[in-house]
Amino acid sequence: MDGQLRLKHASVLLIGCGGLGSPAALYLAAAGVGRLGLVDPDVVEVSNLQRQILHGESWLGKAKLESAAARLREVNPHVTVECHAVRFTPDNALAIAKDYDILLDGSDNFPTRFLTNDAAFFLGKPLVYGAIQRFEGQVTVFAPHLGGPCYRCLLPNMPAAGAVPSCAEAGVLGVLPGIIGSLQALEAIKLILGIGEIPLGRLTVYDALSSGFRTLSLRRDPGCRLCGEAADIQQVANAETTAATPCTLTSNTMESITVTELRTLLIESYAGLLLDVREPNEHALAHIPQARLLPLATLPEHLDTLPRDREILIHCKAGGRSAKAVKLLLDNGFTRVKNVSGGMDAWLEQGW
Repeated sequence: MDGQLRLKHASVLLIGCGGLGSPAALYLAAAGVGRLGLVDPDVVEVSNLQRQILHGESWLGKAKLESAAARLREVNPHVTVECHAVRFTPDNALAIAKDYDILLDGSDNFPTRFLTNDAAFFLGKPLVYGAIQRFEGQVTVFAPHLGGPCYRCLLPNMPAAGAVPSCAEAGVLGVLPGIIGSLQALEAIKLILGIGEIPLGRLTVYDALSSGFRTLSLRRDPGCRLCGEAADIQQVANAETTAATPCTLTSNTMESITVTELRTLLIESYAGLLLDVREPNEHALAHIPQARLLPLATLPEHLDTLPRDREILIHCKAGGRSAKAVKLLLDNGFTRVKNVSGGMDAWLEQGW
């Protein structure tokens, strides 16, 4: 009874209601956690349903938070669900997170991961971290105030643009986020109840292909810029947390074209170059016949083969990799380059 009351009076903020946030939220609600905060500005898309088990077809095109809240209340009608239909940013992170006991990271990009870590540090709250890609996942608890390391002790600097593909780019086995998200929920429950061993300084890595778990030791870095002895990060707005994501790169710093505009150009015998920077296996599943396939990873070594006297339009699956490719070309002196908004996903949605 004492443990159940602790759960009832506890609160957890989940940043993201996607692959990781879905199973974590379901199990936290089912366990009886009294108050769940959900942060997610997106709508439900058909491509989400392979792994984001909070949502179903009847919610396509509707806000993820509406879908999530309805499903969680079916699991536990007594849970209080607080919806924050915004992106988690340096401007709102502390205000949103301050009233919750635990933060749970279900984000899918590095700036948000750094931000969630920094907000947890400045508020003195534990962060239950999870990450997934293809067939491998990671989970741990970052809590410098409890003697453990923070996320920046694991990853001191932002990876270079394009160095690590997102799940949308690299793919993920749909079952994997269910496993890692469930482990995140378990660690949150242990924190609330004060039972078992919290994995401070230990990163659990799960390899789905070998069905194996391994544990990596993480030490608190004395030179960490956030939690170290001579820390120089004093606020949540910093170089990492304000870095551009592929979405902001696309919308703010480069020209773009819609798939409808692209189709019109192709029908009229487009004289420029349409570049597809996806992988060959993606291209084999669906492609635009007029496009030249040149995967993003190999693009730097083929810059000399691209025309500088013609317009170049670049597309990928959803717009992230193509935004990086556009930036690469602009940085190397190309001037007539545009990103195809929405990429192949948007093209296929039109039924062409």
